[in-house]
Amino acid sequence: MTTITTCTVRYPADGLTMTGHLALPAGAGRRPAVLLGPEGPGLGDVERRRADALAELGYVALAFDLHGGRYLRDPEEMLARCMPLLADPDRMRDIGHAAFDVLRAEPRTDPDRIAAVGYGTGGAIGLELGRDGVNLRAIGTVNALTTGRPGEAARIRCPVWAGVGSEDPIMPPAQRDAFAAEMQAAGVDWRLVVYGGALHAFHHPPVDQPVVPGVGHHPRHAQRAWRDVVALLAECLPLTK
Repeated sequence: MTTITTCTVRYPADGLTMTGHLALPAGAGRRPAVLLGPEGPGLGDVERRRADALAELGYVALAFDLHGGRYLRDPEEMLARCMPLLADPDRMRDIGHAAFDVLRAEPRTDPDRIAAVGYGTGGAIGLELGRDGVNLRAIGTVNALTTGRPGEAARIRCPVWAGVGSEDPIMPPAQRDAFAAEMQAAGVDWRLVVYGGALHAFHHPPVDQPVVPGVGHHPRHAQRAWRDVVALLAECLPLTK
């Protein structure tokens, strides 16, 4: 296994001190980088392990924070913070920009080769960065088929890949259709993968996850979604130029 280096990074955003997890690949040169966004509960061990896995592949990876270093296990507390956030594109962009700036300033990061991959709320933030015209090489989202303000998707300058469970009640077919229509109207290079039989957060192992109706782990599709994310990065953010 490739030796990686990890550290905690703190930075201000949304009136809080955020605590991100930075994972660096072996070596000393600049590498392509991935901004990794967590589900609504926030940054936990699952996202840290994903960042580490990306670093083992050769990417600089920053798993960013949503809640000022807290992981919100209580569903009501999580929803009380995330629902207003998801309804406020400017707040999502502020959180995303703060983390993006930290990642871009990392000396190991190639500042012109950064992708955003996010799950749930973290995926919605990645999409908002794209709608804000941020220079990303790819956007990947799972469970985050959020639509933006009219016309702003035209600012997305990279391929967008989205994954969702067919039985996800939080992202139902009508939401999938609206997302697809927005991407298509904006001329985005987009893909949508529907994982049959999967619920919301199907990718997340059943540890430290708030119990919310419609949420459930699907081990087989979780592995497939991860392979799809890695394939997106290999296509849009190759490790060798």
